[in-house]
Amino acid sequence: KNNIKKQHYFGIRNQENRSARATFILLGFSEYPDLQVPLFMVFLTIYMVTVVGNLGMTLIIRINPKLHTPMYFFLSHLLFVDFCYSSVVTPKLLENLVVEDRTISFTGCITQFFLACIFVVSETFMLAVMAYDRFVACNPLLYTVAMSPKLCYFLVAVSYSWSIVCFLTVTYFLLTLSFCGTNFINNFVCELAAIIAVSCSDPYISQKIILVLATFNEISSLVIILTSYASIVLTVMKVSSTGRHHKAFSTCASHLTAITIFHGTILFLYSVLNSKGSWLMVKVASLFYTVVIPMLNPLIYSLRNKDVKETVRKLINTKFFCFKI
Repeated sequence: KNNIKKQHYFGIRNQENRSARATFILLGFSEYPDLQVPLFMVFLTIYMVTVVGNLGMTLIIRINPKLHTPMYFFLSHLLFVDFCYSSVVTPKLLENLVVEDRTISFTGCITQFFLACIFVVSETFMLAVMAYDRFVACNPLLYTVAMSPKLCYFLVAVSYSWSIVCFLTVTYFLLTLSFCGTNFINNFVCELAAIIAVSCSDPYISQKIILVLATFNEISSLVIILTSYASIVLTVMKVSSTGRHHKAFSTCASHLTAITIFHGTILFLYSVLNSKGSWLMVKVASLFYTVVIPMLNPLIYSLRNKDVKETVRKLINTKFFCFKI
């Protein structure tokens, strides 16, 4: 028994040492050498807009008392998550477009994936929390009482806490895999399917556990969102005023747009992976939800919002006045 335990222990240690020495090469968009510089300029512009949009929108929410409501409290956390996972992915993407050495260490690759995992799961449930908030807002008389600051903090804490649980679970099962030598990842980011594809051990159990967890996150968040909006539609339709119908649906339009883009991309990525689609499609889908969506969200929530536009106008006028002085 002792010999068996020793063999098992040293087997695990050898696997860990072998994986730690492994390196990964992010192929990214290297198959299009003529597009490296144009892609760099496009993604750099997107990232700059993302940083300015998310941090700027967060600042606007902080300085405008009219925006100190549960809806904008949740939105500020959504913007924070967008900024974080874009910053986890985009700088490495930009670096790999201008350097020939596209290697990333085992530790660096796993760290990038884990951080992206935390923020993507957080966004998934933050959108669900915001849908629930819109449902509660259908009753303005009870809204302030029902969505108390304590409940708001609790819902945000649950979203972050569950994402950390997912992170730890995925970490455990992903680290049971072993990786040998140099591995070519056919993506611009250390994405789950691409990492598992280069493992030199049987990934079946890890793959299934992670798939079950990802499916649970997607289905449970969609159930909350669909239930909330079904209740909103039923509540609004009971109101006879056409003007109030328009106002209620207009209020939810920005959030519905963000949900459709985010979950539509995730579901498309699942369908591509399950149908063994091309890696180019996987790259495009990964690019959309890690780079493009964080740029779109602050635009979606600001373009249709009068209070946000008013605050921006005041900031611009104040700075212009100071500049003239």
